[in-house]
Amino acid sequence: MARLPPHTRRDRRRGRGAPLAGARRRGDGVWLFDLDDTLHHASGGSFAAIGSAMNDYMVRHLGLDIDAAKALRDRYWRAYGATLMGLIRHHDIDAAHFLAEAHALPGLEALLRAARPDLAWLRRLPGRKVLLTNAPQRYAQRVLEALGIAPCFERVLSVEHMRMFGHYRPKPDARMYAHVCAQLRLAPSRCTLVEDSAPNLKTAHALGMRTVWMRGWMPTRTRRRPAYVDRRVSRLRDLRL
Repeated sequence: MARLPPHTRRDRRRGRGAPLAGARRRGDGVWLFDLDDTLHHASGGSFAAIGSAMNDYMVRHLGLDIDAAKALRDRYWRAYGATLMGLIRHHDIDAAHFLAEAHALPGLEALLRAARPDLAWLRRLPGRKVLLTNAPQRYAQRVLEALGIAPCFERVLSVEHMRMFGHYRPKPDARMYAHVCAQLRLAPSRCTLVEDSAPNLKTAHALGMRTVWMRGWMPTRTRRRPAYVDRRVSRLRDLRL
């Protein structure tokens, strides 16, 4: 079972939050939620295990030492938004094989960190909800079930669903965002993306989506809100229609 620590005093002082600019009537549109460091504190929990598993995979299959594997993984993540993309493009790695091995993660459920009040609020938040994550399907489903929020989402769109014409197009690929909107039969303006990743938000905003920058799990170096962010929040309880 996931361990769910309380919020910091800093978050409690910030209050309940105001409605999103441009919000529409209840039930109109869709919330698109990222998973890691948005719904749970992955950088303080599961990310360490995932990173270690990816490094081990690259050591075994690319013949690298551990330091070279760490550096290459970081480089690919920064360049492509997902380590997977670099491994496919430059090493012809089989995506399904990599995703299965790097996210097997025995004991994952015990590594998860989230806030009970936020998860409770997510269950009550009005509107359709879709999970949109660069993580693989099985990992995403395990996380949602362990946190007790799987029933909140009408569908899970994982990296396996982000293939177009035989090629992976994970976030922040604009073509994938447009394809998701088409699948949902919604204009981008009726979608609100809740994310911790600024590049993912930037692309979504350019397409016409409303954007919410989740900063509760990561250090905030600046109070400035980028123009492509409609709202910045530190907890799910700040979300309002």
